[in-house]
Amino acid sequence: MFRGRKCRMRSICEERWIAMVAFVAVSSSASLLVACPYRSMFSFGDSLADTGNLYLSSHPPTDHCFFPPYGQTFFHHVSGRCSDGRLIIDFIAESLGLPLVKPYFGGWNVEEGANFAVIGATALDYSFFQDRGISIPTNYSLTIQLNWFKELLTALCNSSTNCHEIVENSLFLMGEIGGNDFNYLFFQQKSIAEIKSYVPYVINAIASAINELIGLGARTLMVPGNLPIGCSVIYLTIYETIDKTQYDQFGCLKWLNEFGEYYNHKLQSELDKLRVFHPRANIIYADYYNAALPLYRDPTKFGFTDLKICCGMGGPYNFNKLTNCGNPSVIACDDPSKHIGWDGVHLTEAAYRFIAKGLIKGPYSLPQFSTLCFRNVSFGYFNS
Repeated sequence: MFRGRKCRMRSICEERWIAMVAFVAVSSSASLLVACPYRSMFSFGDSLADTGNLYLSSHPPTDHCFFPPYGQTFFHHVSGRCSDGRLIIDFIAESLGLPLVKPYFGGWNVEEGANFAVIGATALDYSFFQDRGISIPTNYSLTIQLNWFKELLTALCNSSTNCHEIVENSLFLMGEIGGNDFNYLFFQQKSIAEIKSYVPYVINAIASAINELIGLGARTLMVPGNLPIGCSVIYLTIYETIDKTQYDQFGCLKWLNEFGEYYNHKLQSELDKLRVFHPRANIIYADYYNAALPLYRDPTKFGFTDLKICCGMGGPYNFNKLTNCGNPSVIACDDPSKHIGWDGVHLTEAAYRFIAKGLIKGPYSLPQFSTLCFRNVSFGYFNS
């Protein structure tokens, strides 16, 4: 029932990096170390981060992610995640020496954090789309997830005298959220002009949530941008065209990736403003777009094959919109680690591992995440 820029101008990039270097330099060591080491993680988002909320709240489970071969690589059973194994959030938790973040509906230990992400969730409320005559298949939104966190916080503060310390020393992962707000519109083939008109609303919803979380005590927040959706197999199928000029040299749709860059640029601009308003908070931009892009531009360099997905059937990309992975007639490939895409929408554990490594060890977080603290400093599991 439910489904789940980069800077174009060098001067803009330079200004942002200079500003962030200055931000890190002037921040007191105490404010940076307040989240070091992180005691727990709290997460919001959609299917890129959901570790089981929709699975546990569906009776009976109906989403295609809730059937084999989902979960086969790491968990060896369905885990409520829309992948063959772990997600980016799982790799981040492991890098911090924390247990995998439990879903809110799964019976959590509040001192270990909780995951409020739900497959198909949107940043904007259901009523926003309803008022505009737009049909979406979910009523889970960032507002609802934030309300769950407030309920948990109330319970935590009633049972623990150091609840505020726990929140201050936790990492908050803000998504990915907002992608579905655009996905549902793209799937209905709305015009790019109409879809762009919703970008400010989505970013405002995310910014409002960040403001509220900081007001509740959050000090370190990681905010992901959008992935290069022009390389996503579901979009390559929906918008397939004989006009070769619409594709880049790597087989991705240029105009869709340009939208992703546009959205990410606007999001980063808003985060710059939030940093000014909250100088004692660590607001980290997670550049999912550029962390993932190398996989599509040179897949063989990273051990992948091509754009074809692992779990699907038919078509040039091994994908059929009418027969999803999870259908008994769909057989997964023998080795998911050789594929970037898992089911046409979501990526494989191998791809998520690479993206997480780029965020944690590499340059794809702003300010760089590796300047903060890690317990698993060797990151050895990235190579396992």
